[in-house]
Amino acid sequence: LASDFGGRASSRRRWAGRARRAGRPPFGSAVSKERARRRAVREAEAARDRLVRQRKLARRHRRRALVRRLNPQWRRGRTGRLGRRSRGERAAIVGLTLATLGLIWTLVDDLALRLALTVLLLLVLPAIVVIALDRRI
Repeated sequence: LASDFGGRASSRRRWAGRARRAGRPPFGSAVSKERARRRAVREAEAARDRLVRQRKLARRHRRRALVRRLNPQWRRGRTGRLGRRSRGERAAIVGLTLATLGLIWTLVDDLALRLALTVLLLLVLPAIVVIALDRRI
């Protein structure tokens, strides 16, 4: 082997010899095998922990999906055009509209005029609400 390197021993063999003389184990020794064994144990524990974590996460997702399926979906918050108004404002809008419709249908005798005033009221109602409450629908 020494002839392969121009009469000198390979650097690896020289280092192994120096390590032996210094009291350290050479390459491929029990220390590197022990380190590899510890690393394999660590990796196996990490894989087991990862598997446990994935199972817990999958279980949590299944449970949440089940709860979502079983519980009715209520829309929370205000949405839509009337959602921007308070409950009192909505009650006032509906109440006054119904009162006006009641007055139209009791005080006006002609059926065609009743229908025309009802349609007119429903068409003008958004503008009245904006003017009265100073906000857009």
